[in-house]
Amino acid sequence: MKPISKNETKQGGVATRSVGIREVARQAGVSTATVSRALNNPDSVSAALRGRISATIDEIGYIPDASARALSSRRTRTIGAIIPTIDNAMFAQGLQALQSFLATRDYLLLLATNEYDLDIELKQARNLVSRGIDGLILRGDRRHDDLRRLLISQDIPFVNVGVYEPRKPYPSIGVDNRAAGRRVTQHLIQLGHRRVGVVAAMQRNNDRAQARLAGVLEVLEENAATPPDRWRLQVNYRLDDARQGARVLLDSADRPTALVCGNDVIAYGVMLEAAKLGIKVPEQLSVVGFDDLEWSRHLSPSLTTIHMPTDEIWVRAGEYLVDRLDGSPAIMHREIDFSLVVRESTAPPPIDNL
Repeated sequence: MKPISKNETKQGGVATRSVGIREVARQAGVSTATVSRALNNPDSVSAALRGRISATIDEIGYIPDASARALSSRRTRTIGAIIPTIDNAMFAQGLQALQSFLATRDYLLLLATNEYDLDIELKQARNLVSRGIDGLILRGDRRHDDLRRLLISQDIPFVNVGVYEPRKPYPSIGVDNRAAGRRVTQHLIQLGHRRVGVVAAMQRNNDRAQARLAGVLEVLEENAATPPDRWRLQVNYRLDDARQGARVLLDSADRPTALVCGNDVIAYGVMLEAAKLGIKVPEQLSVVGFDDLEWSRHLSPSLTTIHMPTDEIWVRAGEYLVDRLDGSPAIMHREIDFSLVVRESTAPPPIDNL
């Protein structure tokens, strides 16, 4: 039996020779150093030469050794991201936009979740750092102090997404969530609503939800419309939980004429439960959300909500880290504009509730 050399592997019982950088250089008619420059510093070779080397790589199926490239450049071209959960359409949308951008810059995305738990987030960050990430994207600014110390000691740049907090020393890219909460509530006040309830997202370790709720309650207080405690609920970002919360608020003669929901998914649950209880939206109940998911404009009635530019937020976060890693100027805090989208789910309150 013929032995398999160190440059060969066994696939389906057939010996195949692995392709190395020397083979790429030989077929492209250049030196191995030139191939290395084309891979690690593309701008150092001409466009024509890059094209020839790239075509050769595609033809013979060469895959660069990531560990070897990391040793030579001290970079893995890998960005980590830690989000609370993947069970959220906004996170999925943002991560898709981020990954698409990073791919254009030859970076890989590694993802972890923290379940809104700061200890879990710290553990996941340690795991990502041990795998050699070059930078890290984090959701919000509420975290374990040890995590910041870890990233600073390891000289790993990071950025907080979904928040805009220019007074803090940590990079942030996102919207002013308090202002967004104020804006959507002002819309209800302008329609004439004073009996306004809130079905907020769970507040624990969620500074975005906390800021939105603070903005909502500020406007209601300013207009002598502070809701009683029984009209303030916190639920998970799930339809079933939202429906149960709506049932508590709406299955009573003493109910609000409008509900501010922590996001669009919660608003969907509220509207579904209102329909089940025979409460018409918006004739008897106005409903607003946050995020402006795709389904929001297709519902009947369509949902009034705050449009969050999710794709831009995550792409800007990726740009910030790539610029930092490349030594280019990077804006530390970037505010992304939100907008109120008025649709069919809001109207003036019923006359008998004015």
